[in-house]
Amino acid sequence: MIARRHLALAAMPLLARPALGQGVAWPNRTIRLIVPWPPGQATDLVGRIMAQRLSQTLGQQVVPENKPGAGGSIGTDYVAKAAPDGYTLLAASIGPISFGPLLQRLPYDVERDLAPIATFSGSPYFLVVRGDSPAQDARGLIELLKREPGKRSYASSGVGGAQHLLTALLVARTVVDVLHVPFQGSGPAMAALLGGQVDFAIETLAAAAGLIREGKLRALGSTVGRRTPLMPEVPPLAEALDLPGYDYIGWIGMMAPAATPRPILDRLSGELAQASTLPETQQRLATIGTESIPRNPDEFRALLAQQREAFGAVIRSLGIRPE
Repeated sequence: MIARRHLALAAMPLLARPALGQGVAWPNRTIRLIVPWPPGQATDLVGRIMAQRLSQTLGQQVVPENKPGAGGSIGTDYVAKAAPDGYTLLAASIGPISFGPLLQRLPYDVERDLAPIATFSGSPYFLVVRGDSPAQDARGLIELLKREPGKRSYASSGVGGAQHLLTALLVARTVVDVLHVPFQGSGPAMAALLGGQVDFAIETLAAAAGLIREGKLRALGSTVGRRTPLMPEVPPLAEALDLPGYDYIGWIGMMAPAATPRPILDRLSGELAQASTLPETQQRLATIGTESIPRNPDEFRALLAQQREAFGAVIRSLGIRPE
């Protein structure tokens, strides 16, 4: 009798057991998804897609809660210090997770305080010039920059942001001498490019797609190492400029406090991976300039390590500091 009881318990699904010593299975109440950005920003929009799907599959409401400020670090720190019980999650993105810790002292340590759950989507960035630029392709732009060292410039949405670091990495690998002109956001940066104040930029589709469609900007290459379905006619810069390993995308996903039990992380990761395969999910992501890119916790952790190494090296070599 005892042996049969033990076998029955062993056969129970792991998450049907008390996950946190509470005597009940997880989840049994509302889950908060902290979005460390204002409403309407890409991480917020993707976070709401994730929350809606998880609410359907987990049987409990997953409620997005915006906690913006300090480049995403306020909301990220809130989750890093939350109870690791699976009821406070983070809509995570490349800025406060991969870039922020390399540029300044933050109240959280990503490796120590946060556990990767999954990446859900990614936003490729595109190298763009004005529609009337003499550079017809990426190689033509680099040749132009090399012919006029120190006389050309590029825009970014601010020192230490993704646009700045991706362009700095491209500049370093192509060995060109150009001036960086930072602006307060993508809108002013694109206005400066259109107005002829700068010569090129690396930007998201959210900021540049309309201008590309109108012919005001020309896309010369993408930062992702393959052709993206969001703009399949544009070659990856790795191919266009023969830059092996130049493969970067602005990922958005989910993280939790570091001590969250692995069965909970795996359950969430599996649900998000399944959601990412749904045509309606992929269509919703495409409308906000992102594509479905699922990664499980271990793949996510490896991505973070690769980005720390790549961007840490360029930050140190170029002496980049936040303003």
